[in-house]
Amino acid sequence: MRFAPELRVLVLQGKQRLEQFEQIGQFDLVLTTYALLPRDEEHWRRHAFHLLILDEAHYIKNPRSKVAQSAALLNARHRLCLTGTPVENHLGELWAQFHFLLPGLLGDEKAFNRDFRQPIEKHGDAARRALLGRRIKPFLLRRTKDKVAKELPPKTEMLRSVTLSAAQRDLYENVRLVMDKKVREEVAKKGVARSHIVILEALLKLRQACCDPRLLKTGAPEAEEAAEVAEVPSAKLLELLEMVDELRQEDRRILVFSQFTSMLALIAAELRQRDIGYTMLTGATLDRAEAVRRFQDGEVPVFLISLKAGGVGLNLTAADTVIHYDPWWNPAAESQATDRAWRIGQDKPVFVYKLIAKGTVEESIQLLQQKKADLAQAMLSPEGETQNIGLTQDDLQAIFAPLAE
Repeated sequence: MRFAPELRVLVLQGKQRLEQFEQIGQFDLVLTTYALLPRDEEHWRRHAFHLLILDEAHYIKNPRSKVAQSAALLNARHRLCLTGTPVENHLGELWAQFHFLLPGLLGDEKAFNRDFRQPIEKHGDAARRALLGRRIKPFLLRRTKDKVAKELPPKTEMLRSVTLSAAQRDLYENVRLVMDKKVREEVAKKGVARSHIVILEALLKLRQACCDPRLLKTGAPEAEEAAEVAEVPSAKLLELLEMVDELRQEDRRILVFSQFTSMLALIAAELRQRDIGYTMLTGATLDRAEAVRRFQDGEVPVFLISLKAGGVGLNLTAADTVIHYDPWWNPAAESQATDRAWRIGQDKPVFVYKLIAKGTVEESIQLLQQKKADLAQAMLSPEGETQNIGLTQDDLQAIFAPLAE
């Protein structure tokens, strides 16, 4: 509507869309969602397109997903991927997107893993990285935000270290001992590579113990038995509430991100108790637009957002402060969340705070984040150096190490 009002646009969404497929020839541009694409694949394949654009193209980063397979089957003369995060976790995601764009350019998946992923990710092979960089460079246009929007105000990022109370430290240590034993037994039986489910469960419990002991009540009974969970106050929650009080005195507008919707519910309860206005966006939110409007129009000073529901597709330039309550393995997801506020149209400096529980698994996550960020940077810029990002036995020992003093 803004840049090309003359284009005839058809939105294929909702129950009535199936009758509209026959009208495609009367329109210049057809829009749909990733969720609907596999369901409507049979209808899409009857049509030929000049150009197929995947916005937020990391949605096809798993080549075995139904949406990636459906997208590959569409008939289009030209293909284009748009994404701010072409590499989130590993180079296999880059292969998946190029397999859609130019099948064969990077070989089949097995050959790519052998020739590029393993040498680059496990051994930091600079020659292989340079070769892969040269191969994709002609097909890659990178525009960083600082080049595109020179008028953007500064963004300041700060780590805020939170010291756990004695009771919370004891709880964390009890959970760590239980989970460390469980993980060691599993790894001894199956090896690191085949113990992912148990490792992830253990990491989840440790992260919950850092965020708020009450989160453990919804989890495994062995973690619950470690202490009288409900009686242990959360140092992080107290820190957040103090920050919100201080920031509100300066009339700051605040976004709070967490991966745990149950954590957002606990924060919301505390805000209500203190009579602080807020709105919330999670996967369960029915009216996203209304939640956004209330914050953007200044009705409430705090917006609680789950990382998954609000990481993309939101424009929240009314915010000047972003707080990440808990760190996530994936730095790209955190950056995308931060950029809900730091985007074109923002006219105020943006301050980003990351709350990290001192001496815990959260510090290990920060280190792993840096490795993943380095991998993405290495692939997208010729100067980058790649580090080993696989989860090794040494990494596990560091993660399950006793609480640092």
